[in-house]
Amino acid sequence: MLETLSYTFIQNAIIAVVLVSIITGIIGSLVVVNKMVFLSGGIAHSAYGGIGIAIYFGLPMLLSTSLFCIFVTILIALASYKQREHLDILIGLTWAIGMSIGIILVDLTSGYQADLMSYLFGSLLAVTTNDIIYMSTLLVFIIGIVFPFYREILSVSYDSEYATLRGVKTRFFYTLILVLSSLTIVVSIKIVGLILVIALLTIPVYIASFFSKSLFFMMINATLLSILFSTIGLIVSYNYDISSGPSIILMGSIFALGAFIIKSIRKE
Repeated sequence: MLETLSYTFIQNAIIAVVLVSIITGIIGSLVVVNKMVFLSGGIAHSAYGGIGIAIYFGLPMLLSTSLFCIFVTILIALASYKQREHLDILIGLTWAIGMSIGIILVDLTSGYQADLMSYLFGSLLAVTTNDIIYMSTLLVFIIGIVFPFYREILSVSYDSEYATLRGVKTRFFYTLILVLSSLTIVVSIKIVGLILVIALLTIPVYIASFFSKSLFFMMINATLLSILFSTIGLIVSYNYDISSGPSIILMGSIFALGAFIIKSIRKE
């Protein structure tokens, strides 16, 4: 196993695992606390529209998908302010439209042999240096926003009405959390794919919530758990020549099931 560490693609995969684990540990905690899981699911699947645009027009994949997801996110955020009762319908529409646009544009791209599996279930071992740079930049950006405004984000996450009375711009921070979530989803697609990205955001946070007394420690614990699951999943994926995304999520799911059983036994 130590010999494999000399390969560049393995080194890139390990670095990507650590970077994305930190990103999802921070943003995943905010997604769960703010009850944005379904919203994030809609954004994740609509991201395929950005992938299709990148392939059809020959644009940088991560940049194109990020911009597309930010556009979709802002639309959803604006709609949630004015027509919250129709939010589920809007999420379903963006989900379907984004996927449809992506698939049609890929089909229209002449000479391109689409590997849908890599986008649907991830391609961790195909992470490039440019991907690492993008992930690193996003991590610095997230840390530079979340921690300076931690108190405002905390108040918006747990009691938005009280935060509004205290003069906190709740709509701005709500939209900001959504935008950061969409960017997190984009980089996570490279690791586990469109289908499983929400699991990567929520499973570590779910387990971390059992023994975290604050949002800050939930972020730290979720990050450590995500690194653990992703590393084990990567090892299993490499040794048995299976998809990395499902391997990572399966490891996390086993731990989550174990944590749930232990918690249930203790309650009794």
